[in-house]
Amino acid sequence: MREPTAFNSFFLGGFECSSHRRADGVRLDLLRATSHDEASETDYRELQRRGIRTVRDGLRWHLIEKEPGNYDWSSFLPMLRAADATGTQVVWDLCHYGWPDHIDIFSPEFVERFARFAEAAALVIHAEIGSVPYFCPVNEISYWSWAGGDTGRINPFANGLGGKLKRILVRAAIAAIDAIRRIDSRARFITAEPLINVVGYPHDVGHQLEAERYRLCQFEALDMLAGLQEPELGGRPEYLDIVGLNFYPDNQWLLHGPTIPFGHHAYKPLADMLVEVAQRYNRPLSMSETGAERTARPSWVHYVVAEVLEAMQRGVQIEGICLYPIIDYPGWDNGRMCDVGLLGPRGEHGRRPVCKRMEDELAEQSRKLLALQRELTSGPYAGGTYAVSEATSK
Repeated sequence: MREPTAFNSFFLGGFECSSHRRADGVRLDLLRATSHDEASETDYRELQRRGIRTVRDGLRWHLIEKEPGNYDWSSFLPMLRAADATGTQVVWDLCHYGWPDHIDIFSPEFVERFARFAEAAALVIHAEIGSVPYFCPVNEISYWSWAGGDTGRINPFANGLGGKLKRILVRAAIAAIDAIRRIDSRARFITAEPLINVVGYPHDVGHQLEAERYRLCQFEALDMLAGLQEPELGGRPEYLDIVGLNFYPDNQWLLHGPTIPFGHHAYKPLADMLVEVAQRYNRPLSMSETGAERTARPSWVHYVVAEVLEAMQRGVQIEGICLYPIIDYPGWDNGRMCDVGLLGPRGEHGRRPVCKRMEDELAEQSRKLLALQRELTSGPYAGGTYAVSEATSK
């Protein structure tokens, strides 16, 4: 078993930072909607009290570059300085579905402009902090290509152009990584791609083959980044650093059919899925997003941690689990409050309520990880360490 080394805590808190436009033209800004942009220092400290010292957070490109080539960092610097003040390690999302309106995402200019933005952001971060910076250049290339390029659900509201959009986003991610590495060669990168399982009817070979082809599409963006597929896009193995995987309760389904419920005989164990990805890319993995809603929150965390530990015992290097989103947020389409987080909306005196059952489950899982850490440091795996807080595990 190989120990995590990348993050300051095994559990990460993910702040929902989507900033795309809906089909009705409304631009979302989830950092604003959850008040995290104003309360970032308080939010970071709340997580640290529970042993979470690493987070995923985001920049809002559309606010920073309101005019072409002019960068206004006033929406970002308070968050960056809050992270520095609290000693919070941040994986910064640079493009979480949103971009400035004055750029055509299907034009060659998009890749160049995004690379310049990434370079400018890296310069700001490098000037403000001395630690190794972490980035997620483009969030969920696969999902964005489907939702924005094939089904018109989010911007750019296209249909039948998913393949074109995917290749543009891959090229943009590569250009951003190159630009950031010119500023700080120490920089680390994660992907954040959906981890899915799609199955066919048991007695229909044709449907099973179609389902398997669809399932394998989940690896296209990662293959392109690594240069395993369409190397003319510029991909090379060094563009895959930590392979981040997003996994939710509805990530398994029957092709052209319903979601496979947890516990169903066709439901594939998460550990098996993680082993497959690790063998495919030979890179450390992280659960870059995972979570469930309402009463399912603690039981889902219980399941995911058990499967992650199973995968680790089978030799998979897993750097951490990001609870996402860590704050309840208003839904994209209708604004209803989605009760998914450890923390709730800010209330009186600016305090956020805490989901007690989620807090208790997190403490219990932290105790398990601490016990494993002690086993590693005293048993046959001596020398391994897990960043688990003693305070959280009590």
